[in-house]
Amino acid sequence: MIGDVDTAASASKRLSPGLNPELLGFTCISCGTEYPVEDYFEGCPRCLVRNAPASLTPRYASEPSVVADQSRLRMQRYAHWLPYRSWVSLGEGGTSCLSFPSLADEVKAKTVYIKNEGQNPSGSHKDRVSCLTVTRAADAGYDRIVAASSGNGGASLALYAAAAGLRCCIVSTPFLSPIFRQAIEMTGAELLTVEDSLERWTLIAGMARNEGWFPATNYLNPPVGSNHFGLPGLATIAFELFEELRGEPLDAVLVPTSRGDLIWGLYVGFSQLKRLGHVRRLPRLYAVEPYPRIQRVLEGEAVTGSFPGATAMTSIGGSTVTYQAVQAIRASGGGAVVVDEQSVMRDQTRLAHHGCYAELSSAASLTGLEKLIAEGKLSSGETAVLIATSNGYKDTPAAGTLA
Repeated sequence: MIGDVDTAASASKRLSPGLNPELLGFTCISCGTEYPVEDYFEGCPRCLVRNAPASLTPRYASEPSVVADQSRLRMQRYAHWLPYRSWVSLGEGGTSCLSFPSLADEVKAKTVYIKNEGQNPSGSHKDRVSCLTVTRAADAGYDRIVAASSGNGGASLALYAAAAGLRCCIVSTPFLSPIFRQAIEMTGAELLTVEDSLERWTLIAGMARNEGWFPATNYLNPPVGSNHFGLPGLATIAFELFEELRGEPLDAVLVPTSRGDLIWGLYVGFSQLKRLGHVRRLPRLYAVEPYPRIQRVLEGEAVTGSFPGATAMTSIGGSTVTYQAVQAIRASGGGAVVVDEQSVMRDQTRLAHHGCYAELSSAASLTGLEKLIAEGKLSSGETAVLIATSNGYKDTPAAGTLA
């Protein structure tokens, strides 16, 4: 088993036995085509031909009969659910989920929980993906890994790549915060800057196809989700919520969303719990976004369309929508809620006053919750979880300043 931090030499010798022996392959979440265990950097090959890119999800010989391995800690408690049973770990997972009664009273909800993913090693939920993605890259024989990022994902991948001894390159835009820039460069990772987010994908596509880099993130337009070995790590948030709340029924989960990796991971995790009979129904999953993208697709526009917009909430920016986000929302009976920047800035301060210092993009979950209650989509008798995807120390000083 891989320990808390492995050197590159020890990782290369010990990663292969960490592949889950129950893993049969991967299945397309759209067309259902089954594929063997292999790397599919562009998602489902069959859907790609139709110009309708779709992500892949793991397929196992059998599902575990228990939620967690009680002998292990943090995310490793759920290793039997994941493509790898051992991985390069920095202690990811095991983040707190606390009730905030005073906040619930303010917004007129029965109960409000905050799942604080800012407590992960790099300060965001991305660590649950990076640990598995880096492990897969090393196991597949790659010595270099590349990703497109607006901040959190890049800082996370750079940290885990350094721990695994892999060369890392993060491709971003001029809008990258100096805080993220320092976090990425301090690991020894290379940082490349291009003019806009779509140009990042063009550069990474060339590096992956022609230069031997392992792509940790999407590079297609229309896009798919992040690496199919890494994405299942986000399902562990649902498992933790189930354990932390001792099976208390959840009505809604508010998820700051760009291309939907997190909301898809939550859907997968809750669906697995439901199949085992641990929960009777899925919570409604609501994507919180800074301008209408997913909302427009749910109303009938093509998922492959372009939905441009500008926002200071860079972690949930972008002009594209993924099939995985739409599927997770529809299957859970949830929706998309659009929040305005000034309200989110107010709510970042509001959350801090209640004891949660969250990144601006994370604070959008509170704004979304209050809007859903005002619109009657969530009642005063229901329980909601806000996913705080990253901590407030990631923001530049002016990010949450009110006018």
